[in-house]
Amino acid sequence: MGGEPSIADRIIVKAISAVGYDLYSQLFGQPQIAAPALIRTLITKAASEVEGHRFSAHFLVGEWEDVVDAWQLRSWDEYRDVSRLGRKTRIGGKQRETLWAIFERVRAELVERRIVTWSDVFEKLTESLSGKIDRPYDFAVIDEAQDLGVAEARFFAAMAAGRSDGLFFAGDLGQRIFQQPFSWKALGLDVRGRSHTLRINYRTSHQIRLHADRLLPATVSDVDGNTEGRRGTVSMFDGPPPMVEACKDPEHECHIVSKWIMDRLQEGCAPSEVGVFVRSEAELKRARTAVKAAGARAVELNDKVEVEDGAVAISTMHFAKGLEFRSVVVMACDDDVIPQSDRIESLADDADLEEVYNTERHLLYVACTRARDHLLVTGIAPVSEFVDDFLKGT
Repeated sequence: MGGEPSIADRIIVKAISAVGYDLYSQLFGQPQIAAPALIRTLITKAASEVEGHRFSAHFLVGEWEDVVDAWQLRSWDEYRDVSRLGRKTRIGGKQRETLWAIFERVRAELVERRIVTWSDVFEKLTESLSGKIDRPYDFAVIDEAQDLGVAEARFFAAMAAGRSDGLFFAGDLGQRIFQQPFSWKALGLDVRGRSHTLRINYRTSHQIRLHADRLLPATVSDVDGNTEGRRGTVSMFDGPPPMVEACKDPEHECHIVSKWIMDRLQEGCAPSEVGVFVRSEAELKRARTAVKAAGARAVELNDKVEVEDGAVAISTMHFAKGLEFRSVVVMACDDDVIPQSDRIESLADDADLEEVYNTERHLLYVACTRARDHLLVTGIAPVSEFVDDFLKGT
């Protein structure tokens, strides 16, 4: 805002979840948000009470999150008629009836406990905007828009209703790791013909971007036919090529990573300019051990903890979103870690395999593109098949 503090005072910067939480609290009282573990417990309990199904807990949780809760389905008719976009497992009419008997019990249990989901929060806020002239915000800029959920998108569409310049979205389909696909146009957000792809990369060196782009298809499309091409992008600076190390065992990996971190720190890179990312919490110990061996202090990032001066940041790949470091290590890229073997083994239908692989690729892409100048990718041999793509292209 430069020298215009009066303009800055009119701008509010918040996480989308904080927007929902604060507005809901103002209008309806503080929401009690259902924890994922509780939802899983309620689904498992409801499933045990309904006979005649063979659906896994993994499938039921996914169906709840991506269909029933996402689209805020409240009746059998709504569930019967909904398009299960992005859900590869086909289900017949009788199966749907059985599934609804399970989800109806889950809904009733949430109501009885006076607990809501984030989709509930944004759906109720959307309803509160109906017919009102006063809106909580005049305009909204939504970053990381590729990860918007259905209920959140509906909320923003309702907030900007009647105003063609009310919303501005920025995002990257290649970094979509959280949401199931849905039609923006169907929700009143038609960006076709009103959007364009940015081609100049100011954040990542040419060498790192070139390798990371090999993890994704040449073009990525959404449900409405919007396509992002990854070719033709130009980085504004060069840097050393990323390094890849297939290690013999965890001790070997620790040695490689700690030595690499020490070299970066000796070159003048501040500890807070170094990030170490792993696929899941199960691999965090490997990151901690390597940072400690480098003689550096570590801070573990989560939704409440941010980067600290004087500390190397370590976290799972999900928390890498939106961050930037001069030097990044992506550790534990073992063959059974990414793609995550637990996700593959829990699939109820082989048709879901492609979606899992795509999501895992996007996660690795996000982690690698957090690096500005230096990138090291490590794993214990045999390393992930994605690493071969990273090195050779597809």
